[in-house]
Amino acid sequence: MVILVVSACGQDKAKEKDSGKGREQKEFYYAMSGLYKPFNFKEDGKLLGFDVEIGEALAKKMGMKPVAVTNPWETLIQGLQAKKYDAIIGSMTITEERLKSVNFTDPYYRSGAQVFVAENNQDISGPADLKGKKIGVVKASTYKELALKYTEKKKIVEYDSDITALMDLPTGRLDAVITDQMVGLPIIKEGAIKIKDVGETMTQDDQGIAVRKEDQELLDKLNKALAEIIKDGTYEDISKKWFGRNILGE
Repeated sequence: MVILVVSACGQDKAKEKDSGKGREQKEFYYAMSGLYKPFNFKEDGKLLGFDVEIGEALAKKMGMKPVAVTNPWETLIQGLQAKKYDAIIGSMTITEERLKSVNFTDPYYRSGAQVFVAENNQDISGPADLKGKKIGVVKASTYKELALKYTEKKKIVEYDSDITALMDLPTGRLDAVITDQMVGLPIIKEGAIKIKDVGETMTQDDQGIAVRKEDQELLDKLNKALAEIIKDGTYEDISKKWFGRNILGE
């Protein structure tokens, strides 16, 4: 009987630790797609980027060990709900629809949807010129809904990666790509893909860190840690490293 009771207690603690809610948790598992350069991407087998370093800074403030993991973008929320990780730090826009499934922290950066075209494209100078055009977007992103306002469904091409979509602009496979401006601007600066941004941003988006609905304690800790890294300059240092400016917009 004693052995059975001890064994049962041990199993309960293991479950509590695995749930991401237990006080004994020492590791902070946070997920991203790993395909969203410069926010999160793999280089020589290592996960790098703005999101990765923000997660590391937050974990440090919370006294936890950061463990960044990847999951396909379209299944990030399902993976969170299945307790594969504790949070999503993957440049996820806060939307009313997503708030039905998860909670979000305060915004950890602000951006907007931007139209990108091939560098030599003279036909598209902004969103108004997208009518009937072939537009590339990332799967399960908010950009598909934007594209549908300008072109028909059959002319929207969905990609696993923004970078792959942008690479199809100079080849002529696409007329335009709608994605976050923070993805395209560093690429333009590097000159690796001959593209340009046109027109003003189509939206103003707040990006948040997603946690499970029941994880209020973790949500509070993350908001506190986020406020601390913003106040002490850690956030700005990371932001300037990857973008040359503070992308929180404050």
